[in-house]
Amino acid sequence: MTELSDRAAELVSAHEQERPARQLTGVLRLGVWIVGGLLSAYSLIVVFRPVEALEHRMTFLAVALPLVFVCYRSGLSSLFHRLPGVRRTEDESGPPAGDPGPDAALTIDSPADGGDAAPAADSPLGGGDAALAVGERPAPGDTEVVRPAPGDAEVVPPAQGGRRGDRPTVADWLLAAASLAVLLYPLLAIDAFRDRGSGSALTGLDVFAGLLLTALLLEAVRRTVGAAFAIICGIFLVYAYFGAYLPINWTIGHRGFDLSQIVSQLYTGTEGFFGVPLQVAASYIILFTIYGAVLDYSGASKFFIDLSFAAFRKSRAAPGRTVTTAGFLLGTVSGSGVATTVSLGSVAWPVLRRAGYPKEAAGGILAAGGIGAILSPPTLGAAAFIIAEYLRVSYLEVLIYATIPTILYYLGIFLAIEIDSRRFNTQAVRVDSPGAGRLLLRFGYHFSSLILIIVLMALDQSAFQSVVIATFIAFALSFLDPAHRMGPRRVGQALAKGTLEVLPVTAVCAAAGIIVGVITQTGLGLNLSAIIVDVAAGNLILTTVMSGIAVMLLGLAVPVTASFIIAAVIIGPALTTLGVAPAEAYMFVFYYAVLSEVSPPTALSAVAAAAITGGNTYKTMMMTWRYTLPAFLVPFAFVLTPNGQALLGQGPFGTVLLMTAVSAVAVAALAMATGGLSGWPERVLAAVAAVLLLFLEPVPIVAGLGVLAVAAAVHLIRRRRNPA
Repeated sequence: MTELSDRAAELVSAHEQERPARQLTGVLRLGVWIVGGLLSAYSLIVVFRPVEALEHRMTFLAVALPLVFVCYRSGLSSLFHRLPGVRRTEDESGPPAGDPGPDAALTIDSPADGGDAAPAADSPLGGGDAALAVGERPAPGDTEVVRPAPGDAEVVPPAQGGRRGDRPTVADWLLAAASLAVLLYPLLAIDAFRDRGSGSALTGLDVFAGLLLTALLLEAVRRTVGAAFAIICGIFLVYAYFGAYLPINWTIGHRGFDLSQIVSQLYTGTEGFFGVPLQVAASYIILFTIYGAVLDYSGASKFFIDLSFAAFRKSRAAPGRTVTTAGFLLGTVSGSGVATTVSLGSVAWPVLRRAGYPKEAAGGILAAGGIGAILSPPTLGAAAFIIAEYLRVSYLEVLIYATIPTILYYLGIFLAIEIDSRRFNTQAVRVDSPGAGRLLLRFGYHFSSLILIIVLMALDQSAFQSVVIATFIAFALSFLDPAHRMGPRRVGQALAKGTLEVLPVTAVCAAAGIIVGVITQTGLGLNLSAIIVDVAAGNLILTTVMSGIAVMLLGLAVPVTASFIIAAVIIGPALTTLGVAPAEAYMFVFYYAVLSEVSPPTALSAVAAAAITGGNTYKTMMMTWRYTLPAFLVPFAFVLTPNGQALLGQGPFGTVLLMTAVSAVAVAALAMATGGLSGWPERVLAAVAAVLLLFLEPVPIVAGLGVLAVAAAVHLIRRRRNPA
């Protein structure tokens, strides 16, 4: 993801669950980038020279955790102050001091500080790394170029330097030093430390260090993703210690554990802090963030946006399709739905506005395109890597699971956009640009590393080695573009960015080890799964509905990765108990964890989109929900019906093809039901048809097709009687 202008970055900070990092300057900034670059280099080396699991995870956290306290504010001093520069509602009297105003245009700035890249002469949408130079005056003879509407402010230049006083405090440095100490302590004699833990013979210093690390991790997640997840982790710790005091006939009661036993579980092995979630962050995720940073600095982000605008520029539905395609492509270099929404919106909102989209509809398209980045191969989100570890399958297999649902997701968005282009009477927006073919011939090599990842994994290379090789290929190909040639400076920046972007996820994954460790130690996961099944009276449909609601509610309080981990160890077993295969169960949880970012009443991606367009937040949420509706319903199909596994690419090819076609018809019926071009009778019939089709069984499929035919007939009859 390219770096955003100041206002765009503030929007990400305000609406994403990852809290804003400090804007460091000078020697301190250089030092942080050097340490971050070294950690990325270490992560790349470990792929080819493996280190023992516990030692690797401890080493990774020993560098990452101190960086969290240096790079992220405590937030305590500004707890009751509003974030400056972010417009919250339409009713405010005016922008805060220093705010460029609600209608200020936004740009994407060069990732290289100081801007060592010359403008690309053949860029269709602006020079440098700004994919769309909103506010830039066209050269004489240019065709119509997107410009701000009357009254828009000029492009806001990026702020120079950091905020006044935006430096770590003494307390931050002490926390960073303590983090380093409690992680170096076991590393200095790791074999003896591991033996003491396995033999339950921890010393007093071991227990103290383990408790201190627990407190540090809770503070780290509070800083990076908010207090809610820290509180949840704290509740699990309290449960582990005081669970013995619960009535013995309660399902969740246990025999109780003292501090030494809890610390032994969390601190001395791979069942707690240093478990599978941290392994995913220290292996998969950081390698993909490094790869994304290299793609970004080599000019891929700009090319993806340019290509999207060049490919769709003739029909009235083209602006919406362009934005959605650009969101999908940008997702290859971002693991964040909100960040993708904001960076996409800062470029695309002027286009959608000129095309005639209302603010709320435009916000819905932006949010749907942004969240689709996490749902779509080849990178997906962090939770997808955890699925691969939990299921003990290759990451390529997880990509296969996600392929058909991704096709259905974007089919639903494109159909909704096609309907809305007629409903809102939108118009094509011409952009001065070379053709898509010319862009592909000149810059199409940016796709090669993405394709290479899939090819290498198909040839039985590990995901680790595949992404590292693809990273080196992307680096080498950058020299084909003089404007984005990756010299030593850019390489260092890309390596540092890879580490800095993974810090919030690392804090979440390490702290999630508290939940996983306590659930394993106390047997709570199986007990809660049994409670869910009992409440649903053993009914799979009711259990699935309750599970989806539970995951979405959980996602309102904690980030996607955390909500997936919690739900996977509690809700996953409830579904598998009722006969759902593990792959289907985990993918169901994954989709609903991701969809929490577009689910009312929080819907972070939709809120961020509304902040960009100035639209009504609630209406933007509902438009986003409408665009993403297939993603809410399709997961039920692969959980509730035996043929649902075909939607994950499992089973005979003919069955997979047939079920995909049926599901595509169901998505079309959903688009008809929510599109607004039809009357209520046919919309209700279309909704019923969609539900029947998604059962993916012969009788419901035939019934669904029949109901859909009736809906189409009713629509045609009503249209002939009332052409208006």
